[in-house]
Amino acid sequence: MTQLGLFDVPVSLRDSERGQISYQAKFLPIEQAEAWFSTLRDGIDWHARRRVMYEREVDVPRLTAHFPLDELDGEAGSKEVSAAAADVLIEAARRVGDAIGAPFNSIGLNYYRDGNDSVAPHNDRLQDLIEGSPIALVSLGATRRMLIRAKQPGESAVPIDLVSGSLLLMSYSSQLHYTHGVAKTRLPVGPRISVALRVRPRA
Repeated sequence: MTQLGLFDVPVSLRDSERGQISYQAKFLPIEQAEAWFSTLRDGIDWHARRRVMYEREVDVPRLTAHFPLDELDGEAGSKEVSAAAADVLIEAARRVGDAIGAPFNSIGLNYYRDGNDSVAPHNDRLQDLIEGSPIALVSLGATRRMLIRAKQPGESAVPIDLVSGSLLLMSYSSQLHYTHGVAKTRLPVGPRISVALRVRPRA
């Protein structure tokens, strides 16, 4: 595991005119992170999705869910999200938002069941974000390695092990210049949930 996992303060991974990316390994106490993982794993109606890639439809290699933050109270206890899971998501958005001063209003979740689940290198679609707003990623459960790559050649890739309770913060501008992804692995790994917080334009 990367030595960055030893620190409980934010560590800068990238900081330039092309964007900022930071990582805080111990944003949440491990006991709380594990409790949140169990609540979300059991309290979310996870969806297996399909998408078109290279002119054919394929399975998305992870389970997903998405909630507008202002709808969680109304959906609490529904088939989509239990009351306990809704409380965890609201608290996660509040805690991260208070820490970095961002008015998050959207929560996207990914459930990586094992090493066969992944997300390809990508950047967030800027048209789906309020300009200048950050993207925050809280990791729960098993550790998975993310690789951050510059879109232009000449800059080394940054591997970062996302431990349970960690917070990865990416600036809006970083999405123009970097991609991030979690590759499949043959190593034995347990399940992981990522909680992605964003500020989206309101309808």
